[in-house]
Amino acid sequence: MHRTLSSAQTVLMKWVFPALWIGGFGIGTCLLWFDALRGGNGVPPPEWMKWQFLAIWLVGTVFIVWFCGRLKRLQVDDETLYVSNYWSEVCIPFTEVDHFTESHWTRPPTVTIHLRNLSPYGERIVFIPKARWFPRGPHPVVSELQALCDRARGQYGVGQA
Repeated sequence: MHRTLSSAQTVLMKWVFPALWIGGFGIGTCLLWFDALRGGNGVPPPEWMKWQFLAIWLVGTVFIVWFCGRLKRLQVDDETLYVSNYWSEVCIPFTEVDHFTESHWTRPPTVTIHLRNLSPYGERIVFIPKARWFPRGPHPVVSELQALCDRARGQYGVGQA
């Protein structure tokens, strides 16, 4: 039986938010460039504002594509990680996991699974864990995943890194 460890908002952050932000900010930038947006007195925006919005849109788009594009849905059973990008799913045994890191600086916070070997999704799996009410200290999902990995390594005789 698979249990989902990633947040339900993963699909929103991976697909909906990027489309809305990139599309909305892009439309606004285009409207500025084609002088469709004017001030209260009918004056077009200054040239510097057009360049500023274009730069913010381009930098923001690159960051959002990088951050949101790498998010994965994560499910587990007693022996395996099931990682999905919503188009395909990959099974990764717990013995392939090296360690975990958390990012509390991003919103939403993320957990990264570092693998020993290259998988079809790379050497790192990034996911958004389910939200918790009082976020202090390490996320409980990291402890749960670590326990599953330790048990798998002990069961199959795989040494720890």
